[in-house]
Amino acid sequence: MTIRMHKFCLAALGGLMTTTSLQAADLNALIWCDHADAALLEPFEKAHDVRVNVKEYEGTAAGLTLLDQSRPGDWDVMVIDSVDVARAAEAGYLAPLPADSVDTSTTFPEVALTDAMTVDGQLYGVTEKFGYNTIAYNKAAVDPADMESLGALWSGKYDGRIAIYDYYLPVLGLVGLAEGVDTADLDAAALGTLRDPLMKLRAASRQVSDVVGSQTALATGEVDILIGGGEWLTAVLHAENPDLDWTLPKEGGLVWAQAVAMVEGTEQPELALEFIKYILSPEGQARLATSSCYWGMPANKEAGAVLSDEEKAVLRWDDQAEYLSRAQLYPVPDADTDLAMQDLWTDMLQN
Repeated sequence: MTIRMHKFCLAALGGLMTTTSLQAADLNALIWCDHADAALLEPFEKAHDVRVNVKEYEGTAAGLTLLDQSRPGDWDVMVIDSVDVARAAEAGYLAPLPADSVDTSTTFPEVALTDAMTVDGQLYGVTEKFGYNTIAYNKAAVDPADMESLGALWSGKYDGRIAIYDYYLPVLGLVGLAEGVDTADLDAAALGTLRDPLMKLRAASRQVSDVVGSQTALATGEVDILIGGGEWLTAVLHAENPDLDWTLPKEGGLVWAQAVAMVEGTEQPELALEFIKYILSPEGQARLATSSCYWGMPANKEAGAVLSDEEKAVLRWDDQAEYLSRAQLYPVPDADTDLAMQDLWTDMLQN
């Protein structure tokens, strides 16, 4: 299978650097926006007397394109979908982590995904954060009881008040769950059964939105429901508008998990490893979980001792065992199915 896109769109390839050029003496990281938060980076920078230069990207394909366009040694670490780590490693983009260099014993086992990040017995990445693609909504504008079933989105009651998160894998996974198809069974044949409900969902929706557009639309009342949303969307807005909420409906939801990995060719493997260890530490995990860009569950259970009771309540810390038991992992399609999924998504966007 070819490397699939991450949950964000490829269009955001041109992310911003925090500095005007790469600094070889410091740490250079390809990251998602939650890692650009100064509250996360500054403690590491002070502890190691270095600067962390970051470039944001959205989508595994975009990140690998950036690596292709760079010189060996330009990048030291990167953030990537946990389920993409093994394929990126096999393609030569990632370096193996030294044996026993990171401790995953306190990682939530459901999202550790060690097998998906191991090639020929060597570990190439570690899950650092996770959450859910499900239904996000404004509970002041919709009946929360309706949100306990995905079927409400096709009922007609909320036509014109729905936004679709612009990433094909989780949304097709959710449409599949609504049709009784598990994500593990989403193959080319199953896609045929999803076309009609997907097109009906698009007809009932006001817009298809990226991360920022989704947050803005829900926060301003432009829409009242987002399929594909979750705590990553509403938690960062909770203090401003506590009516923004999310739920895992009876049909279930999808678990997303992101990993941190070392880039092949790094000239600073020791510093890169120290950064990975910091991100996985309880303190680093708590800062990452509550990043100003988007919140999510820390993969390390020991972060609970650092997070405040209020932060854990917003993240629904005590509900994770039940949520994880009802959620399914992202679809991991083969190359042909992945292309068919993208074609179906393009048809929906143009409909």
